[in-house]
Amino acid sequence: MMKYHETPCADLGLRTRKTTKLTAVFSMRNRQRGSHLGLLLLASQIFQVGLDNIPPVTLAVLALNVYLYLFPAAPLMQACVSVQQAYWLKDCRRLVLSPLHHADDWHLYFNMVSFIWKGIRLERRLGGAWFLYLLSVFSLLTGLVYLVLEAALTELTQDPSYSMSCAVGFSGVLFALKVLCNHYHPGGVTNVMGMPVSNHYASWVELVLIHITSPGTSFVGHLAGILVGLLYTSGPLKTIMKKCAEFVTLNGYNSQPSAYYNSSSSSGYSGTGGGHSGYHQYARDYTANPTASYTGGLTEEEQLETAIRNSLNDRGQSSQRGAPPPYGFNLSEEATAEEIRWRRLRRLSKSTLNEKV
Repeated sequence: MMKYHETPCADLGLRTRKTTKLTAVFSMRNRQRGSHLGLLLLASQIFQVGLDNIPPVTLAVLALNVYLYLFPAAPLMQACVSVQQAYWLKDCRRLVLSPLHHADDWHLYFNMVSFIWKGIRLERRLGGAWFLYLLSVFSLLTGLVYLVLEAALTELTQDPSYSMSCAVGFSGVLFALKVLCNHYHPGGVTNVMGMPVSNHYASWVELVLIHITSPGTSFVGHLAGILVGLLYTSGPLKTIMKKCAEFVTLNGYNSQPSAYYNSSSSSGYSGTGGGHSGYHQYARDYTANPTASYTGGLTEEEQLETAIRNSLNDRGQSSQRGAPPPYGFNLSEEATAEEIRWRRLRRLSKSTLNEKV
């Protein structure tokens, strides 16, 4: 994230606000007005990796960032996020715009090159749908955590400049993704500016080094990204996201009556606060084969085994009361479908012989 400041000043006895940019940001903007070398290097990097090797969600988010750099949805000072603008002035759209806008082509280049490699690893591991969901949540939460941290610094230091500090860029989300990458590869080593660092500490080392070597970056914005990543890997965020996804999925099933059925007879419904075990699996098979609505999507062997087991549900209860087991034989829980079929055929053969006699 790049950082801007809005500082109060006195002018003719009136309190006004003068927007100033950091010197680093000025120099970056001057480079932007010259050549678009960053964009050219980014294009070269993309073709070097290969479009076919970049997963679709990663490629789409990359394209969106490039598009909004070339055709911004708002000027940078109207896209960056700060406590003053997003909270005091209620301009909440900045939470959406700020991660997708960049100060110049070099800012875009470094962020997108980093995103390509993180996106390839994480999207292939998590799947495209979840990765898109993850990026959406991380983009929003990184901005919110940034606002909370800046507001807390304002209260602790009594310095209003923290609330006026305005940040823009995708690097906060990248720090959150970096925490995930390191979490999935805990024993590895990351090369941070030529130094080998354990993945467990790589995010923190990179946070400090970037702040030292690039004073125009937002330390709080990057820290917010790390905290969001930790909320996912070590906190409740992953569980909350899963619950929300399950809620939306279940509502989607309930809105389609043809995809819902009562599985109490085939999937072990528990009447004591339980539920339909195996509901998702069976519902998916059912919609894939509507002619098998009475089977719950079970195979022939599974139907046979389930039918016999359900008919023997009272065996254990009656055995506890001293009653003889029904059907004249005991069926172990470990019995396979082949054993069930064999026993059933043997009983059928006996009954046929008795009728002939």
